[in-house]
Amino acid sequence: MFHENEKEKDKVMRVCLRSCVGSDGSWCRHKFVPCDSSQNCNVILGFASEVNICDVHKAVQTVIQSDKQISFKSVTRAAESQANALLEMTRDVSKLNSSQVDQLVSQLESLLSGPTVSLALGNTSVHIVSNLLGASPETLSDSSDRIIGIVDTVAFKLVLEQKPVTLLSPAVALSVKPADGTNFQETFFSISDPNDVQVRGNARLGRSVRSDSSIPQGSIRLPPSLTEDLTSEEQQLASRVQFNFYQKSTVFQDKSMGERRLNSGILGASVANLSITELQDDVVIHLRNTEPVPGNFVAKCVFWDFTLNDGSGGWNSRGCFVRNSTDNETICACNHLTSFAILLDLARDPLTSRLQATILTFITYIGCGVSAIFLSITLLTYLSFGKLRKDIPSKILIQLCLALLLLNLVFLVDAWLALYPDAVGLCISTAWFLHYFLLVSFTWMGLEAVHMYLALVKVFNTYISRYMVKFSLVGWGVPMIVVIIVIAIDKNNYGLVSYGRFPDGTSDDFCWLRNDIAFYVAVVAYFCVIFLFNVVMFIVVLVQLCRIKRQNPHNAHHRTTLQDARSVAGITILLGLTWGFAFFAWGPVNLAFMYLFAIFNSLQGFFIFVFHCAVKENVRKQWRTYLCCGRMRLAENSEWSRTATQKTAKKSSVSRLTSLHSSKSSKSNNSSSSSSFLVSDSSEQINGIGDPFEDRAITADEGHSTDVILNEINSQYRNQQAT
Repeated sequence: MFHENEKEKDKVMRVCLRSCVGSDGSWCRHKFVPCDSSQNCNVILGFASEVNICDVHKAVQTVIQSDKQISFKSVTRAAESQANALLEMTRDVSKLNSSQVDQLVSQLESLLSGPTVSLALGNTSVHIVSNLLGASPETLSDSSDRIIGIVDTVAFKLVLEQKPVTLLSPAVALSVKPADGTNFQETFFSISDPNDVQVRGNARLGRSVRSDSSIPQGSIRLPPSLTEDLTSEEQQLASRVQFNFYQKSTVFQDKSMGERRLNSGILGASVANLSITELQDDVVIHLRNTEPVPGNFVAKCVFWDFTLNDGSGGWNSRGCFVRNSTDNETICACNHLTSFAILLDLARDPLTSRLQATILTFITYIGCGVSAIFLSITLLTYLSFGKLRKDIPSKILIQLCLALLLLNLVFLVDAWLALYPDAVGLCISTAWFLHYFLLVSFTWMGLEAVHMYLALVKVFNTYISRYMVKFSLVGWGVPMIVVIIVIAIDKNNYGLVSYGRFPDGTSDDFCWLRNDIAFYVAVVAYFCVIFLFNVVMFIVVLVQLCRIKRQNPHNAHHRTTLQDARSVAGITILLGLTWGFAFFAWGPVNLAFMYLFAIFNSLQGFFIFVFHCAVKENVRKQWRTYLCCGRMRLAENSEWSRTATQKTAKKSSVSRLTSLHSSKSSKSNNSSSSSSFLVSDSSEQINGIGDPFEDRAITADEGHSTDVILNEINSQYRNQQAT
């Protein structure tokens, strides 16, 4: 039998050893076992009556199962008492700093470390989290993930009978419902306000919620196929479903939010402690908008991804799409379980219409493919025939064509590479190169405008040594600096972006800039600067053309309106002014300008081939001389001997013309520095910009059907010299 003697805080256990067969027995040595009520590990067994020594094991099992003599109430009460003390500490969270919050969270995690959590302890824990959400995001930043984890721990360990349990607080609501993972039933959860939560395992809730005139803050439907793809072991673990709703987003702070903002509460759902993704049937979530969606924003369904922003967490739209959105409510569908919300995003997203998106996709990829082919032909033409690339504009054109060709090729493979989301590094690299070649293309369009400015406005007063070397350093170097800065700040600025979420659950994924700030600074602002300068230069060219026509009316009959329009179109394409359609793709005209943008910019390479290769007389002569046969072939000797003769005569004329212009410029500016600047015998000044007239040495000999407007200026000065 067992005897107990109590001496102050120590309890003495004396064990009597008796044989079951014989009658001999002896007392063992006294064994003192300290019993401290604050420690979970020390439990003293005591029997109310004598127990046969042979039946001790059975008696102990009976006591444990019946819980008559062994009680953990003291341990539970101690934990609840400490939790209440922590709750008092959070009554005024404004007095807590981040270090105190971190210590408080650690203590609460320790209290919840046991195998189960009582209803009272769980309720107190939820209220503690609710109070903490009233602190500033900066105070909670270091503990945000752990605070979210406390709610999940309570849900996973809460003592649960065969009915749902709901814990309510001002800022957090938690509901836990028993479930059968082997035969999962359709489940609904709804919260109308912080004090009104419903969770059921049948469709009645879904009907009652929608029949109510008021829109609930959030509701979610879990399909019956939720656990079908789980293993048998995982289905056994899926014994409960938990739902939580956060009224405040204090612990859900995304560093890369930019101009985006949350427009709903945060509704979460999970099954036990399992990760469930790629569901056959979508999880449908209804979320009430906190405010109507502004005209320049779009609603976006997102979930909280703990892996983003180097582990600090962020909002991710992967696997979720908008089924329907009104001023008051947004309906989302997702193929996984986590914490969901609505994110307002500036309208960077394309249309949600599957038909329109498909048409635009076909236009874009066909246009890029066609452009890539004709850009290759243009490059081969100019690189194969040395006579075509003697002037500066042709050399700039070659660089622009190379940049656009690389841009089109990377763009064409981007969507294909996005099909492998697990290859994160590959997606980041693709997005980085796409960004780089886009900026390079913009830069060379701007350099085209710079050269036009030097040739038309500065004319002979500018000399730049190593002209093309410096242009090349700017054209390829400046974009490199920009993209290196972007990826150095955060490599996650690049990655997989979902453009377009469609009602059938599909989406368009693309490797591109994920961070809004990086996008608007390193793409939009960069392009705006170049675009504005190019527009100014375009206007200058048109003014020069009109001025020439007014000063030389007797030559106007040589050029038709169609030829002038062709010249203007050629320069428009060369300066990339069609990219400006992006500025008008907003509001009611969004669709029309998206089509214009897709058509003209995907076919930019093709238009360059047409205006600066196919219709140029000297390019066609080169093709006929070296590529054609029969009647189409031109005799090389006769062709270029005639050209050389014309060029010699033209040089003499241009030399006289240059002297005349320099003299006039000297008189008007009281400077004689430009009077000594004469055109050399070569087509380009050594280590300099050379002369704009001589830069056009080949094209200047063409007929009046030429597409180069600068030749009109040449013609003006030749006419002045002749008179």
